[in-house]
Amino acid sequence: MKKAYLVLQNGMVFEGFRFGAEGESLGELVFTTGMGGYLETLTDPSYYGQIVVQTFPLIGNYGVIPEDFEGEPQLRGYVVREWCAAPSNFRSRGDLDGFLKERNIPGLWGVDTRRLTRVLRDEGVMNALLCDEVPEDLAAIASYRVTDALAAVTCREKRTYAPEGRIGKRVALLDYGRKGNILRELLKRACGVTVWPASASAEEILAGNYDGLMLSNGPGDPAENTWQIAQLRELLGRLPLFGICLGHQLTALAAGGSTYKLPFGHRGVNQPVRVPGSHRTYITSQNHGYAVSEGVPDGIVSFINANDASCEGMDYPDLRAFTVQFHPEACAGPRDTAFLFDRFISLMEGGD
Repeated sequence: MKKAYLVLQNGMVFEGFRFGAEGESLGELVFTTGMGGYLETLTDPSYYGQIVVQTFPLIGNYGVIPEDFEGEPQLRGYVVREWCAAPSNFRSRGDLDGFLKERNIPGLWGVDTRRLTRVLRDEGVMNALLCDEVPEDLAAIASYRVTDALAAVTCREKRTYAPEGRIGKRVALLDYGRKGNILRELLKRACGVTVWPASASAEEILAGNYDGLMLSNGPGDPAENTWQIAQLRELLGRLPLFGICLGHQLTALAAGGSTYKLPFGHRGVNQPVRVPGSHRTYITSQNHGYAVSEGVPDGIVSFINANDASCEGMDYPDLRAFTVQFHPEACAGPRDTAFLFDRFISLMEGGD
C-alpha cells in the first residue's frame, strides 16, 4: 500500500493510501452524501474540475456497471473511507481501481472522511491537492479555479435520437454536460431528441422548428457562460422550455436574475425540497455548488430546499418555461419528481 496525502488550501493534511491512477491532481474539493450511486457520481460531467469525497464509508462493493454510467468522468480525484477491492454483483464488469486507472483518475482511500466533511461544512468548499509529498508552498492550491467547464463537457456536434415506435414531440436538448438519463426519460415519452452542443445559437435552435427545448445539467459558475445566457434570452418565450440544474441557473440569468455560490453546495441523493406554502416535500438527487437568488423577474419560486431555503425551482408562466435545481431523472425518491417530464410534455401540447 502506497501512502498519499490530500492537502487542503487551509494547510490541513489528510493521510490515506493510493488506488486508481498515479500522479498529482489539483481540484475543488466537494463532498457527496449518497449512500449508493457512486457510479453515477463518478460519471456525472457536473463534477468537472473537482475532487469528490464520498461521505458513505464503503465504496466499490457492487463493482463497475457500464449500464449505470451517466456520461464521461470529469472529476480530478476520488476520496473514500473504505475501498472494496473485491466487489460482488452479477452486473459488475470490473472493479473501481481498474475503472479509475483506465480514466486516469487518482484515488485515495483510508481517509477520515467524516472529519474531512466536517471541515468542508464548517469552512466551506475549498481547493485541495492529491499528492505523494506534502508541498511547502500552498499558493498553487489556493489559486486553482474551475474554468472553461462547458467547452470541456459538451458534445462536439449535434446528434438526433429516436424513440421506439412513433415520434410524439420533437425536442432540442442543449448539452451543458448532460446526464444520460435525461435523454432516456425523453425517449420513454416518445420524444424525438436532437442533442445540441452548448455553443448552439438561438437561430440554429429556432430553425429546427422543435416542439420544446430542454436544458441540461452541467458544471462551473453559471454566470461565466455569457454566450449561452444571451442565446437563452432570445429563446425564452419562443418555445416551451424545461431546465435542470445548470439549465435552471442559466434560465434565471437570461430572465434577469442572479446566482451565488453556496458554502458547500448540495450533493447527494437525499436532498429534501418543499413546495412553498405547503407541507409537500420531495426527496431529490442534487449536484450543484451555485443557487439562484430570489427576485427573478417574471419568475415564481416553485420549490425551495427544506434545509437552507435556497431556490430549487422556478416557473415562468408568461414564457412557457419552468426549471428545477435538482435532478428529476435521477430516481432519488425513487421516482418522486419524474412527473416533471410529463409536465414538459403537457406544456408542449399546450397545457400549463
